Amino acid sequence: MARDPFYQAQLIERIDFTDDLALFRFRTDKPLSFSPGQYATLAVEDGDKLIQRPYSIVSSPFEAFLEFFIERVHEGELTPRLWELKPSEKVLVRNRTVGRFTLDTDSGLNRHLMLATVTGIAPYISMARTHRLNIERGETKPQHFAIIQGASHSRELGIYKDELTELARNDWLTYIPTISRPWTDPDWRGETGRVEDVIRKHADRLGFDSTRAMAYACGHPQMIENARSILARARFPKEHIKEENYFLV
Repeated sequence: MARDPFYQAQLIERIDFTDDLALFRFRTDKPLSFSPGQYATLAVEDGDKLIQRPYSIVSSPFEAFLEFFIERVHEGELTPRLWELKPSEKVLVRNRTVGRFTLDTDSGLNRHLMLATVTGIAPYISMARTHRLNIERGETKPQHFAIIQGASHSRELGIYKDELTELARNDWLTYIPTISRPWTDPDWRGETGRVEDVIRKHADRLGFDSTRAMAYACGHPQMIENARSILARARFPKEHIKEENYFLV
């Protein structure tokens, strides 16, 4: 079977956060062009067919690898195979990235309220890394990010919590991780509740209102539905809300 639309991608690193959540880094045999917030399609061969699924890219286009934050679905076709990969083994990645869940540059607004559940943080990390690199190069206009990431337990946030906490030392980014089951996480000292429980609290505190901010929601469909209603009540127009649903496959 022809594999012309695909590049080969070699696994160069995997970091497990939990049994079913992990960071994967791949090096492709040819450069892959993308915009922060877009997704790439990973695939593995199964006889004469391909098993393929789209995943938002965590890495910046300026980085020399492709990074993904993936949740294993035990009954799924692809993710159990990804978990079986050994370092240096290869998968396929489609040579064209797609997606419109990118940083708004048309509205004239420079505040971005970013809501995520667990792996839904992926596109925001790509945007934040790219913004940091653009600042270092002196090639960007001022932008301000407020990222709220929800999970059941703090371990599900993995090393991305540390990365975003460090980036939040800059005045252009605020990061609020929140967990919904603090009774199982006795050492947690941060925000508690679901993302939708704390949107208004932090958006109002930071001044990310409907007149000054774009809103983004990425991750679990129920969070997105709830966030959409909350943002509508806060007078965010539909054209100022971007959504990306994640379904477990």
